[in-house]
Amino acid sequence: MQVQSPPNPPTPILLDTLPDIPFADNGCPRRARVQIDLLLLAIEALDLGGSEALLATAKELELQGVVKNRVALWRLRSSNPLRRYGSQRRELTQLEAKAMVLIACSLARRLTALVRQLLLAAQQLNEKELSFDHHFRLAEYLERFRAHFRSRMNPKRAAVMLYGSDDKLNDLALNLLRQLLFCTGTAGAQRVWFSLFDGEVA
Repeated sequence: MQVQSPPNPPTPILLDTLPDIPFADNGCPRRARVQIDLLLLAIEALDLGGSEALLATAKELELQGVVKNRVALWRLRSSNPLRRYGSQRRELTQLEAKAMVLIACSLARRLTALVRQLLLAAQQLNEKELSFDHHFRLAEYLERFRAHFRSRMNPKRAAVMLYGSDDKLNDLALNLLRQLLFCTGTAGAQRVWFSLFDGEVA
């Protein structure tokens, strides 16, 4: 008697809120893969318990079929071509990218007050020509982001070399905070999703 394999679980309805982008292989271009991972890196630097918060949010959003566990999450994020260990890199499907964006936006919404506070602090310190060390929480975020970036990205990549100084990494970290704030607005996930492919689709 032939044993039939169980049917594939249905795609979570939440993923349908982000439209498919027409690419030949249904995968994600380099820019999108980099940007998604950097947004998650910024969230981790805001001290949310790192990957545990990402996995917990995946479960809350019923996306654990895509982001199954810590190893699966690491593999998805390793699709970022700037990361170390390029021999283990894989492509990122649009379904997987949608799940990552929805997780990032959900966490960003919870962090709205903190993100606004840090951006306001950075603006005020710049206006007074003071260093970011004058605001403990902002300095802590920037230090954590720099450490995460340097430990996880391949220093031999030209795009990584562009961020060789603390100042360059601080600028990147603050820009990512602005993008996280972008995630929290009306239709934030949809706007972020389309921004990842801006200029990629003819």
